[in-house]
Amino acid sequence: MLSKEPTVSEISNIWSSYLKNSMEQQFFTYFFQTAEDRKIKKIAGRLLHQSEKNLKQLQDFFSKVNLSVPRGFTEKDVRLNGQKLFSDHFILFFCHDITQLSLSTYPSALSESTRKDIRDYFEITLKFTLKIQNEIVDLMLSKGIYQEHPQLKMEDRIEFARSLKYLNGFMGGSRPLNAPEIANISRIIHRAQFSKMIFVTFSTIAESNEMKDHFSKGRDLTEKVLSSLRDIMKNEQIPLSSSGDYQIFDVDIPPFSEKIMLFFVNTCLGIFCFTMISQALTSSLRSDIVIKLLSISKDMSLFYGKGLLIAIKQKWLEQPPQAAGRRV
Repeated sequence: MLSKEPTVSEISNIWSSYLKNSMEQQFFTYFFQTAEDRKIKKIAGRLLHQSEKNLKQLQDFFSKVNLSVPRGFTEKDVRLNGQKLFSDHFILFFCHDITQLSLSTYPSALSESTRKDIRDYFEITLKFTLKIQNEIVDLMLSKGIYQEHPQLKMEDRIEFARSLKYLNGFMGGSRPLNAPEIANISRIIHRAQFSKMIFVTFSTIAESNEMKDHFSKGRDLTEKVLSSLRDIMKNEQIPLSSSGDYQIFDVDIPPFSEKIMLFFVNTCLGIFCFTMISQALTSSLRSDIVIKLLSISKDMSLFYGKGLLIAIKQKWLEQPPQAAGRRV
């Protein structure tokens, strides 16, 4: 029995997965070449092998349904000159971040698919990602670099909010943060710490003034986010784990193209930014936190919107598949 024609959702998810895996292949190739720690190098190698395997399956799918294979990213987007840009620990954080993106996108892609070959693809890739993500976390814990959330003693009783004061966050009348609010804020802070160092790294190695300026603005904006949210935790006397080991080294030649760096920022950093803020907004009840998060979301929307404009201007933005006869 022949498979049915794919839905627009299935095509969209497969297309996005191809771009993502082609990007990952270039990063993992570089990480595998430059990692010195045996265990971290093994992680990078397995991720590289899986991305290559995924790309082959995706190419076969596009051929089956008579759609052009996306251009994505190629070996032209990475320079394998042997120079080490990231410390091994930073490489491990990078791998952890990319697998988190898979864990946030593959479940919805699987749930939206009805074609068996597509469901099989996302199920297999999700199982692999879950397994290697656990191994990455275990390795980070063993090296003492995993950024854990705060550990606080919780009250062992059930209570209901007695008045609208529970929502107040201003003028000294704010209640203590609850567990979901602490978890969401610490999650955003940890994410912002990693994002800031990506912006620092990319602004350092970018070759054009336009990209240097854009990544520098991302760094400054992320520092503003960190300052704003750290103040909340400081006022509540809630301890935060220190920043990760995000060490970078000087290189003579930038290892990554500006195209792939901007794509990583626009997708990996951008998707997580809005996903985490949305999650925090839906579970935060104090008015001061909600207002801070809305302000962060507005600033980030402007920044990532500028990133898309740059991608279009540079002819780097590959258009997703479009319905026949409806071209712009």
